[in-house]
Amino acid sequence: MERTRIVFSGSGGQGVITAAIILAEAAVIKEGMEAVQSQSYGAAARGGATRSDIILSNEPINYPGVLQPDILVCLTQSVYTQYAGIIRPGGLLLTDPHFVKPAKEADAYQVSVPIYDMVMEKIGKPIVFNISMLGTLFGIRPLFNPNSLMEVIAERVPKGFVELNEKAFTLGLELGEEYRQDF
Repeated sequence: MERTRIVFSGSGGQGVITAAIILAEAAVIKEGMEAVQSQSYGAAARGGATRSDIILSNEPINYPGVLQPDILVCLTQSVYTQYAGIIRPGGLLLTDPHFVKPAKEADAYQVSVPIYDMVMEKIGKPIVFNISMLGTLFGIRPLFNPNSLMEVIAERVPKGFVELNEKAFTLGLELGEEYRQDF
């Protein structure tokens, strides 16, 4: 891997920032990669727009911002409208039809995966939506060993919720594999 630039965007309370931190931490601690993760919040923490930029690389990273992501995850209509145009040509644009109705053409693999509906159907608790989204991303485009993510999830979530998060991550992986393409 040369360098992968990622943007997770959504609204406060969806776990976008937590998912980004888990991804960056797994890359650095478990995979020995270089990674930077930054975040920004809208006017209100819960319900306001949130964005997290993540850069993964095997080389030193000199600038932490992402201008044109290789991977863009949009989990609300407003962030989709705001960010869909910044995706790097040939990149991956991941949305969930429960929250986003794609309306723009992008020079990217644009995929709308029913993550939220599957989480509600199979698990019944929306609190693990972000972990399932992370699994879906890795099912579509494995950036490194998904077990590294699961190890970090197990270390970060409260002990009583590890099994629930493992189930959500596995559900996402399986769902994402249905949409996998060669990149």
